[in-house]
Amino acid sequence: MLRVATWNINSARLRVGHLTTFLQEAKPDVLCLQEIKCVDDAFPVGDIEALGYNVAVHGQKTFNGVAILSRLPLEDVTRGLPGDDGDEQARYIEAVVSVAGGVVRVASIYLPNGNPPDTEKYTYKLAWMDRLIAHARGLLELEEPLVLAGDYNVIPEARDAARPELWTGDALFLPQTRSKFRALLNLGLTEALRACDDQPGVYTFWDYQAGAWQKNNGIRIDHLILSPQAADKLRSTEVHKHLRGLEKPSDHVPVSIDLDL
Repeated sequence: MLRVATWNINSARLRVGHLTTFLQEAKPDVLCLQEIKCVDDAFPVGDIEALGYNVAVHGQKTFNGVAILSRLPLEDVTRGLPGDDGDEQARYIEAVVSVAGGVVRVASIYLPNGNPPDTEKYTYKLAWMDRLIAHARGLLELEEPLVLAGDYNVIPEARDAARPELWTGDALFLPQTRSKFRALLNLGLTEALRACDDQPGVYTFWDYQAGAWQKNNGIRIDHLILSPQAADKLRSTEVHKHLRGLEKPSDHVPVSIDLDL
């Protein structure tokens, strides 16, 4: 079995204690992190390697930043999403891990937020999604297990928000955003959590403001998207909701999947 998890940690250095606790408790074989908010050299590699993980980082000072932690060796590491050589934001890292009988390709994704939607930030978000669709199309041609994991900043459906009416004008829930997310899935990809759990009320993010956590006013924006070769091996998914209740938590919680690999 291979356990792959994703987590927007909202600063790896501030929450290294939460991170190491999660690694010890959930024991993911691969963990994709987003919003590490530090350059490569400042990432807490030592704490993570001490627990038996290999580390690949694509960092950026103060903002963004992604990483992949793996119990298995990381090979063929790619930093940055292809399609725009001028894009300096650290939002994508991809690597291959070897498993019995083959390989699994894993990407950690921090898709742009896009707000306010009447600015160039939303234009950048949509263009980034187009680049992701194009890259995913190419990866699917490899016909190997693929996991595109991360904070997509997309609320796919109304049932993925406790109060969807509050999000109608937000870049995370605009029709064009959701349409591009569907276009990604329509390449032949599977959204892991919805393949296992079709119920409403499953959230991965609760804002720090207005008592959102206490009121369970959450949204689901952290997703693991699988190629057919990975989807065929999907056994289960889990949202590790309890981490939002820790002291000084991230506003996101990890989501993990188990694959029969």
